Amino acid sequence: MRNPVATKAAADHPPDMDAKTPLPPPVIDLGDLTLRRFDADTDLPEFLRVVEESREHLRPWAPWASGRSPSRTIEFLGSRAQLWDDGKDFTYAIVLNGAIVGSCGLYRHDDTPPDGCEIGYWLHPAASGRGVATRAARALAAEAFRLPGVEWVEIVHDPANHASGAIPARLGFTVRCRRPAERLAPAETGEDQIWRLTRSQAARTHAIPSDGPHATPPDRSQDRPEDRLQGSR
Repeated sequence: MRNPVATKAAADHPPDMDAKTPLPPPVIDLGDLTLRRFDADTDLPEFLRVVEESREHLRPWAPWASGRSPSRTIEFLGSRAQLWDDGKDFTYAIVLNGAIVGSCGLYRHDDTPPDGCEIGYWLHPAASGRGVATRAARALAAEAFRLPGVEWVEIVHDPANHASGAIPARLGFTVRCRRPAERLAPAETGEDQIWRLTRSQAARTHAIPSDGPHATPPDRSQDRPEDRLQGSR
């Protein structure tokens, strides 16, 4: 991971998108689950607590969980608004029944082709095993395909992190490849597993709603015990 709270999907300096490109919605309403833009001032106390309480849960897979200070979390949260407005990084608070339980987002690395983007996510341990990450990833994929020119989305994680891998598999992603990766967290294997979903695959399988997630009611069939997220990539 390259910053205090996002998964490895989030680059420190993602490339600018065209200023005229439509941005994802600031709020995605999924019933009891909401994805929304962070408010640095209002969310800071709660988010600091959620990050601190999640460190041990995420430590095996998330390098930031071992060494990031509260000041880095404050810096991260304070930078979200400008990055969003600049079209560089779309990071959402995951809010379950009114409480922040994690973070997710759509990202592009410096080497990401213009027709693709990556999804990242992590959860507080109390929110794991309830289908939250699956619903969030589905909503983000739907929003990605509503952006002009986006033809594919990817989720990247360590192949030993089976909880993170269960989510793209459940949503119709297919394994594209594995690649060498630096071992930065205790449980990492030195590889990344890359899952990809194309626009045509999403339309064919109906795993991702074509009319966007706003009208999609909570899918309780996805509330599975194996959805115990340790942080993707």
